[in-house]
Amino acid sequence: MHVEVDEKSGCCFGVIRAIEKAEQQLDSGVTLYSLGEIVHNSVEVNRLKSKGLKVINREQLGQLRRATVLIRAHGEPPQTYEVAAANGIALIDATCPVVLKLQSNISKSYKKAKETGAQLVIFGQRGHAEVNGLVGQAKGDATVLESVDELHLLDFSRPIILYSQTTKSLEQFALLCREVRKRLPPELLFEAHDTVCRQVSHRKPHLHRFASKHDVIIFVSGYNSSNGKELYQACSEVNERSHMVQDVEDLRAEWFEGCRSAGVCGATSTPRWLMDRVADAIKSGAHA
Repeated sequence: MHVEVDEKSGCCFGVIRAIEKAEQQLDSGVTLYSLGEIVHNSVEVNRLKSKGLKVINREQLGQLRRATVLIRAHGEPPQTYEVAAANGIALIDATCPVVLKLQSNISKSYKKAKETGAQLVIFGQRGHAEVNGLVGQAKGDATVLESVDELHLLDFSRPIILYSQTTKSLEQFALLCREVRKRLPPELLFEAHDTVCRQVSHRKPHLHRFASKHDVIIFVSGYNSSNGKELYQACSEVNERSHMVQDVEDLRAEWFEGCRSAGVCGATSTPRWLMDRVADAIKSGAHA
């Protein structure tokens, strides 16, 4: 059976940069804490933990003094930096540059919204680390919409300034914009800022093509990755024999019955070495 690993899958630039920053600190012997899991992939997180990375939450951050803490690619709200400064914590800021720019723009729009009476709206996953950081730029005064079905949460008698989480679907963002325009009176301001990361959004049409080439698709991702769920769905749309796994032990022999080719791909939080390991297991028949 021919097995192909998708060359365009794997960790995005922001995640690779965060992991590299963490490894540089760990290799230098520094005791390094990560505020939240550095990536939504438990296999990679466990690898970094084995090198000494300590994962903490916000409550534990408040208890640290004069430590070194990594800020993930997802970014953080201003309050995190305030706590770090007060506690003498050295920050290794690995916030993705795309997210940093988005945070800055939302902060500016928040000031404009306060002056004009507009609503600041973020299209994203409620509670997601990136979204929490974005809402923090508006001091919590922003409405998060997860889908078009939540448009009832908006006040269509007020202007609207809309942004998107960087990893959301371009198609869903466009749909949301169309529906807002239908409901908002034409005399009211509607600013729609397309802040979807193209490095992520361009993967969906590519995965459609990749998944259609193979008899079976093995999508490698952490089960808690929102990006992973979205890209796995893209594979499933064109190939019903698509399966999500976290690691080699999740492979099932029956998935490959009668198959001449298998494609291995993954989320923006999936390291290349892990996809290669899954591919090698398929080639060797370790899943049988």
